[in-house]
Order: sequence, then C-alpha cells, then structure tokens
Amino acid sequence: MFWFRQGLCFLPAFLVVWSSGTFIISYLIALFRHDVDIIFPYISDTGANPPESCIFGLMTFISACAGIATIYARYKFVEKLSAETRAVGPCLNKAALLVGMMSCLGMCIVATFQETTVTVAHDAGALLFFVSGVVYTILQSVISHHAYPFGSSMGVCRARLGITIIATLAFFPTVICAFFVKQTTLHRDTDDKDYPFHLASAVCEWIVAFSFICFFLTYIDDFKLFTLRVQTEYEYLS
Repeated sequence: MFWFRQGLCFLPAFLVVWSSGTFIISYLIALFRHDVDIIFPYISDTGANPPESCIFGLMTFISACAGIATIYARYKFVEKLSAETRAVGPCLNKAALLVGMMSCLGMCIVATFQETTVTVAHDAGALLFFVSGVVYTILQSVISHHAYPFGSSMGVCRARLGITIIATLAFFPTVICAFFVKQTTLHRDTDDKDYPFHLASAVCEWIVAFSFICFFLTYIDDFKLFTLRVQTEYEYLS
C-alpha cells in the first residue's frame, strides 16, 4: 500500500503541498509580472493584483477547507485516544479545535478581501489567522506531550515544540514592525525610512507561515494510524 493511502495521512500531506504551492505560485506570478519586489514582499502583496489575486484567493480558500478537515480529524483522533488513555483533557482538545477553526476563518477572510481593496478586513483576517495559528500550535504541542507515548513519538513532540517556538518568536516582530510601516505601495525603495521595519515584518511573516506548514507536516505519521467513518441513522416516522 502506498504511504498516502494509509489512514488519513493524505489530508495533512495535501494541506502542506497545496499551502506551499499557494504562497510560491502567487509569488512567482507576481514576480514575473513585476507586481512585487523580489526581496521578501508581504505574502498578501503577492496576491494583491489580478490575475494572481484570483489564484491566491482560490488556492487560499481551498487551503482553509483542507485545514478545517485536517484540524477536525486531529480533534477526533485525540478524542478517541483520550477516551482510551485519559491522557488529554476534553476541554483542551475542544479548545484546540475552536482555535484551529478560527485560524481557518482568518484564512477565508484573507482570501476573500484583497489587501488593496478592503484593507481593514484583510488585516483583521490576517491577524486572526496568525494569532489563532500560533495559539493552535501551542495547544497541540501541549496535547502531544500529554498524549506521549500513546500519540506521537518524543522526536515528533520535540519537533512540534521547536516549530511552535519559532512561530511564536517570529510572530511578534511580524506584528510590531508592521505598525511602523507607513508606505502601502507594493514596490519598496531601500532608502525609505520604514524599509527596515517592512523587511523585518515580511521576513518574519514568511517564517510564521511556513512554520504552520511544517507543523502540519508532522501530522502525517499520526494520520496513518486512523480513519474516520460517517454513520447514517434513519428514523422512520409513521
């Protein structure tokens, strides 16, 4: 049996590949059309102008849907594991599910409202995505350590913790430096006074985004261990 047919591991695998493609493809198209600078534009800058904005919006929405499916599958896996071992409290698992869904909602907002058209809604969605995403990785790292050795191996637990630390540390300069960026154009000049803040914020934004991708990459082995089934119950009313 091929590895991607084992359990539900195709879910995080698809999420990782598709999300990476979303960022890279929109960046390459925007770069080819000279819509952005080659040196670390904001991720949203690469999807600000058509046609890359259309591709970015569609692919981001699909990533959000794949994220919802993956987060819910993870929730059900931990729920089943906790029912047998009582290693993870149900409240912690439900909190991770809720925060993860909020992060996906933020992705949908980012995909729907482009940066240059509805800036306030776009920035709110991006902030919701990043804040909820970081909190989700923290909660899942805690869950992984509580579930050990029944869930993931210690190596995977440490990898998730390391990725969480990187994402958390990169999140703060992403937001803080963004407040000092005054220029809203897609092309930047290195002589601009706020250019160092823009560069630091953009670099950290890419780090946070790919930290999330790497975090879901660690789900692949776990998702080989289980499947989900839908049970239909029909009640005949006379």
